[in-house]
Amino acid sequence: MTSVQPDLAPWARDTVLQWLKENVPEIRIQHILRVEAMARDLAQRHQLDQEQAARAGLMHDLAKYFPPAQLLALAQKHQLPTDPVDEANPHLLHAQVSALVAQETFGITDTEILAAISNHTLGQPQMSDLSCVVFLADSLEPGRGDRPKVQAAREMSYQDLHHAVALVCDLTLKHLVKTQRLIHPRMVLTRNWAWLELQS
Repeated sequence: MTSVQPDLAPWARDTVLQWLKENVPEIRIQHILRVEAMARDLAQRHQLDQEQAARAGLMHDLAKYFPPAQLLALAQKHQLPTDPVDEANPHLLHAQVSALVAQETFGITDTEILAAISNHTLGQPQMSDLSCVVFLADSLEPGRGDRPKVQAAREMSYQDLHHAVALVCDLTLKHLVKTQRLIHPRMVLTRNWAWLELQS
């Protein structure tokens, strides 16, 4: 278990919440708070640092409502790796840009927290357990519903992180195919990595 770097003073959670209230609709804030809570719970279950998980959960959607042009401009400015799917759907960049906002606006330097924020939408092969936790909390927090397959993935998230990541990727990919939407190659890579982890 890695120790938490002193990025946030005790009052800083309120600072982040105030920023969110000024930049994110209330319904999204409720989602963010559920992600924060589930990330903390999952971290406790898997013996990870709960504060790191909660902080990443709280800041995972900082750039959720940035306009597409702003997301693309920030990605270009910071030389983030992009794919044609990102350019066609800039919203996919909000995870990586949220990590930039966490760093630049709130002074976050903990690389594990920043990676967990950056990976919460598409995942990443070889991502850390902390990143898995935030990825799963975002997809499986209670507000996401209780369909049988979602509930099964939610239950699995408390047992085996990689298995749960694989299940969530499969659910997402099936939905994207069904709705004839673009699939980001990183999601496929994440899915394959997670299933391969189960075989190793």
